[in-house]
Amino acid sequence: MHDATTLDAIRRKYEVLNPVLDERSRRRWAAAEARELGWGGITAVSAATGLARDTIRAGLAELRLQQAQPPALPDARIRRPGGGRKPLAETDPGLAAALDRLVDPATRGHPESPLRWTCKSTRRLADELTRQGRPVSPNTVAALLRADGYSLQANRKTREGKQHPDRDAQFAYLNGRVQAFLKARLPVISVDAKKKELVGDFQNGGREWQPAGRPEEVRVHDFQNRELGKAIPYGVYDVTSNEGWVSVGIDHDTARFAAASIRRWWQEMGTRRFPQARRLLVTADGGGSNGHRNRLWKVALQGLADELGLELHVCHFPPGTSKWNKIEHRLFCQVTHNWRGKPLVSLQTVVSLIAATTTRAGLVVKAALDPGAYETGVKVSDEELARVKLTPAEFHGDWNYSITPRKQ
Repeated sequence: MHDATTLDAIRRKYEVLNPVLDERSRRRWAAAEARELGWGGITAVSAATGLARDTIRAGLAELRLQQAQPPALPDARIRRPGGGRKPLAETDPGLAAALDRLVDPATRGHPESPLRWTCKSTRRLADELTRQGRPVSPNTVAALLRADGYSLQANRKTREGKQHPDRDAQFAYLNGRVQAFLKARLPVISVDAKKKELVGDFQNGGREWQPAGRPEEVRVHDFQNRELGKAIPYGVYDVTSNEGWVSVGIDHDTARFAAASIRRWWQEMGTRRFPQARRLLVTADGGGSNGHRNRLWKVALQGLADELGLELHVCHFPPGTSKWNKIEHRLFCQVTHNWRGKPLVSLQTVVSLIAATTTRAGLVVKAALDPGAYETGVKVSDEELARVKLTPAEFHGDWNYSITPRKQ
């Protein structure tokens, strides 16, 4: 028998070498150690390393064969063909089908799957398969999923709901109106409200360059700061000139706020670009503060037409197609890109970041704070609506109409 000191020495060497040894070199190293120890060496090495005695004996046989007939070239194969444990997919042919039923129970005809309403991580899937008598590891589950064409994916926004039967016709009509105005060198604007933003030291999506290990610190929870409130950007994008105006409100997104934003654009930018214009085309979403069903929107536009002396022509996008509104991908997405990773710590920060937005295509943006109060829940009577000089278009007069200034 070999003493404890010898066994400890072998154990320490094995712990150092084991991470870099493959199956063949491991058994040959163990065999070399056993042969060096002489009688009882196999038992001693097995006790020190945990390797099976048969494994060490196989290594001794390989060493003897190697000494008798050294190979001309190293053999790349570690174990003989067919050696080693069989894959679970072979020993348990039903494993892949059982996993498939857990991953997608709705389409595989198993609505009562135990994981239907849980996050289907590889760990949960492995636990459930083991509970069903099919022991498997999370890594094996991941390999099986990849082999079956699965991958980790996030949700993707593609469904627009039920399409209106006149959707394509409205797009064609709207495009025709825009082209006619552009050909006549008349202003065309796209309007919409951007997502409300919390003002304060809150996390803002995206990343920007900072000294390594020194990210800007922000609040852990996004609870509104009552003193700073929210910023409500309402934008006006000039399709003709590639220019934008954004009013940053602090009260409510209402039709009067939308009309006030268009007024600010005209006063600050529009009238200088189009000093001779007497008509203005407004393209807007079908809902929200500038929706086609919003009575206050039409009343507010009448007041705007009277004040500016402009004949306002309005075309709404069909339901569920707001992403086609030009302001979304010509202005708002550029604003979001410009302030990525920057906490919107104050209203002035919001205004400054919006106004600093530019693109290589020459986008120019101006912005200003609108501290006005805009009451919600305002009711417009039939009599008040009847005083609006509104002329519906022949095609979808609810979506397309004009509002003429009233004589003062």
